Amino acid sequence: MSVRWVSVFIDVPPDLLEPTAAFWTEVTGTRPGRAVGSHDEFVPLEQQPDHASLWLQRTEGGPVACHVDLYVEEVAAEVRRATELGARQVRVLEDQGVVVLVSPGGLPFCLVRYRGQSARMVPVGEEGRRSVLDQVCLDIPASTYDDECGFWADFTGWPLTDAHSHDEFRRLTRPPAIPYAFLLQRLDDLDGAVTAHLDLACEDRDAECERHVRLGAAVVRRTDGWTVMRDPAGLTYCNTRRRQGDV
Repeated sequence: MSVRWVSVFIDVPPDLLEPTAAFWTEVTGTRPGRAVGSHDEFVPLEQQPDHASLWLQRTEGGPVACHVDLYVEEVAAEVRRATELGARQVRVLEDQGVVVLVSPGGLPFCLVRYRGQSARMVPVGEEGRRSVLDQVCLDIPASTYDDECGFWADFTGWPLTDAHSHDEFRRLTRPPAIPYAFLLQRLDDLDGAVTAHLDLACEDRDAECERHVRLGAAVVRRTDGWTVMRDPAGLTYCNTRRRQGDV
């Protein structure tokens, strides 16, 4: 298995870092760890020290967004393999040992050396109202959907399956040690770059949405299976009624 671990990063400009940290630490039951990076731009949100899978990245500006870091044993070899599959290398952060790439459909992601991380996020909240951040959804324009699904399945080596009765979704079946499931959503839009958003699994979705609103989020749209939310910094994410731990 080439991908040994996954982290998700919320990319946020400096003026929105504090409200973003305050919101997501409350939502996920984490606390900010020691900032790292040449300019202390990476802040882990930790449930366990040294096993953070949720991070904030202070950017120089632009919209709030999220991306994934994939942790591998041999970064250089996996960069070559990713580019052979259609990804494009953007830059190398030598001081961090990080290589930034974009997928064939334009989604930024990073390859990082695996350092022995192993813990998934733990659900938080009262019995019957627990929630956990455990899924990344890739939002893919229809014209690039099949190619993008193929890239992620080939690169990770995880089986690609249909997602129940929803024709617009496929998912990658994650190995047990991986903290985040990957859902791949086909958008109605034909063109544009692939983006990503975060999903929480909620035992009581309505109660969780109400809690998030009290923390400063807003409800954008509700469906039978999920509620689209917007956090205080403008990041869109979903509260879902999935069972916690679903692949």
